[in-house]
Amino acid sequence: MSQSLTQLFALDSLLTPEEIEIRSTVRKFGEQRIRPHIAQWFEQAALPVRDLAAELGSLGVLGMHLDGYGCAGMSATAYGLACLELEAVDSGIRSLVSVQGSLAMFSLHHWGSEEQKQRWLPPMAAGTAIGCFGLTEPDFGSNPAGMRTHAKRDGGDWVLDGTKMWITNGSVADVAVVWARTDDGIRGFVVPTDTPGFSAPEIRAKLSLRASITSELVLDGVRLPGDAMLPLARGLRGPLTSLGEARFGIVFGALGAARDCLEAAIDYTRSRQVFDKPLAAYQLTQAKIADMALEVGKGHLLAYHLGRLKDRGELTPDQVSTGKLNNVREALDIARECRTILGANGITLEYPVLRHANNLESVLTYEGTSEVHQLTIGKALTGEDAFR
Repeated sequence: MSQSLTQLFALDSLLTPEEIEIRSTVRKFGEQRIRPHIAQWFEQAALPVRDLAAELGSLGVLGMHLDGYGCAGMSATAYGLACLELEAVDSGIRSLVSVQGSLAMFSLHHWGSEEQKQRWLPPMAAGTAIGCFGLTEPDFGSNPAGMRTHAKRDGGDWVLDGTKMWITNGSVADVAVVWARTDDGIRGFVVPTDTPGFSAPEIRAKLSLRASITSELVLDGVRLPGDAMLPLARGLRGPLTSLGEARFGIVFGALGAARDCLEAAIDYTRSRQVFDKPLAAYQLTQAKIADMALEVGKGHLLAYHLGRLKDRGELTPDQVSTGKLNNVREALDIARECRTILGANGITLEYPVLRHANNLESVLTYEGTSEVHQLTIGKALTGEDAFR
C-alpha cells in the first residue's frame, strides 16, 4: 500500500513485526514472480499451476495456517495478509492458494484420518501435489444440501457417481475432496484423480478468473476403498466449515485487488494531463480517491479485527459473512470507479483495474453469494431464517 494510505489509517501499528515480514515476503514474490506475467496469463486463459504451486510451497503459504505435516503453522492474520498480497496481483493466484490450503488441505487436516493426513498433507504443503474441493454442483450452488452426487456401499468399497461444477484446480489436481450423499447423510471422500471413472474437463471461454484453472468434475462409477471417507466429517458441517476458512481468506484477499486498483489510479492521475494540469489536481478526482481510500482502509480494519478474533478462536460464521460481504462488494465498486478514472486506458491489460473488476465479479458470488451472506447476517440479527 502507498505510504500515505498506510499512514492515513496507521495500519502497520496493528500488525506484529513477524506479520509485516510475512506480508513483505509474499508481496515481493508477487511483484517479482507473478506480476510481470499475469496480464499475458489472463489474456491467454492459462496458468502454470504446477510451477507456481511448487514455488508457493517453497514460500510456505500453502496451508500456512495449519499445524504439522509440513505446514507453517502461522496465525490466521498472517495467512490473511498473504491472501491480500497474492490477490493484489490477481484473484486467480489467491484462489489457487485458497482452494489448496483452506478447502482441500483444511478438510484433510480437520476431518481426515491420520493415514489420509500423512499421505496427502506434506506433498500438498510443498506444492508437489495439488488438491481441489468438490462441493458445488450444476444445479446446487447456494443450496449444497440438495446435492445429487451420491456414494453407495458395494462390499467394502464406496462407489461415487455425480457431477461437480466450477472447481478450481480440478483438471490439474492430484487429489479431490468430494462431498457426496450417502445413506448416512453427506460425507466427504478423498479421491485420487487417477482413479478410473474420474475426469475433470476444463471450463473455458471464461470472462473472469482467466488466470485460474476451472473445471467440472465427473464421477462415473468411481470405486474407492472403504477408508477413502473422511471419518470425522458428517453432514454439511464438514464442507461448510471448510468454506468458512476460504471465506476468511477472501475477506483479506479482496482488499488486495482494491488496493492495487486504487494505487494504479492514483499513479495514473499524477501523470495524466487534462486541460493542461494533472488529473490528480481536479476536485472530482480527489473526491473519488478519498472515498475509495476510506473504504480500503475500513476494509483493512475489519479484516484485521476478524483476524484477531480467529486467532483467539472466537470468530463466528456470521462475522465471516460480514467481512466477505462488505470487502468484496466494496472492492468491486472500487475497481469499477478506478476504471472511470483511467478512461479508455482502463479497459486495457496495460492496467490492472478491469482485470481485477472482472475477477471480483466471480469473487462476489463464490464461497457464498452476496445474498447468502446478507441472509446469514439477517438471521444473526433477527433470529429468523429467511433462506426459504
